[in-house]
Amino acid sequence: MRTYEMPPFWRSSVGFDRLFDLVNDAAKADDDHPPYDIARTGENQYQITLALAGFSPEEITITAEQSTLTVEGREPSKGDQDYLYQGISLRPFRRVFNLADYVQVKDATFENGMLKIALVREVPEAMKPRRIAIEIAAANDSQQIEGKQTA
Repeated sequence: MRTYEMPPFWRSSVGFDRLFDLVNDAAKADDDHPPYDIARTGENQYQITLALAGFSPEEITITAEQSTLTVEGREPSKGDQDYLYQGISLRPFRRVFNLADYVQVKDATFENGMLKIALVREVPEAMKPRRIAIEIAAANDSQQIEGKQTA
């Protein structure tokens, strides 16, 4: 895995601290459990799908904060089974997703061991680009010709 040295960037930039933290966090995150997909389902719509075989909806917690989405799973109860081989990983997990500005969780569904989280990006009207009308200035009623004023 490649590591990046951030101090040279910090010396020559201002206000990019959060971006550098995201790069550092991404380089450190090497746990791929549980597997997940991120898909764009529309112009401003996204979907995160997590494969959570063996978990029930009661054992999963989804928390949306300002710019992060956290999905946590508690270890499912194994009951009274004595496994000879356990290939399905039922360990607890915590997966954090960083969200862009104005991205919000729309809903979450759990079906056939797949947790689907719908996200939508809703930019406030005040932040959207808008056209500004150009008005033509009224012509000055009085004109000046060769130093003389006419009405």
